[in-house]
Amino acid sequence: MKVLLDTNIVLDLLLEREPFCSDARDIFMLIETNKAVGVLCSTTITTLYYLINKSMSKVKTNNIIESLLKLFDIANVDKAVLLDAVKNSGSDFEDSVIYTSAKLFNVDVIVTRDKKGFNKSTLTVMQPKEFLLKYSNL
Repeated sequence: MKVLLDTNIVLDLLLEREPFCSDARDIFMLIETNKAVGVLCSTTITTLYYLINKSMSKVKTNNIIESLLKLFDIANVDKAVLLDAVKNSGSDFEDSVIYTSAKLFNVDVIVTRDKKGFNKSTLTVMQPKEFLLKYSNL
């Protein structure tokens, strides 16, 4: 199963945001133990780098990004993804880009804390707790 994590889920773990980080940690554990294939959108990587580097050194930021790139597959963003995201943009263009890249990468589930950003999705969209309840025993 391919599961794409929205940017907010990764930030929950990396920044230890309570009360969300334990669910994010459990999802990461499913990916680390190869019970699910983790996917990030390529734009998530650039956003994470920018946000992490604001509070950590460049060396630490680079190490975090490198670790994420080793753990996750990356759903690409190209001109076709951006054009489709513009045409089908809901209330949040960033979510539309993430959704479109996930769809083209044949992702099974998008995990986010902001389901309303994916309300037009034909893919399954779940909050972290929903995902863990359904898939924690993979």
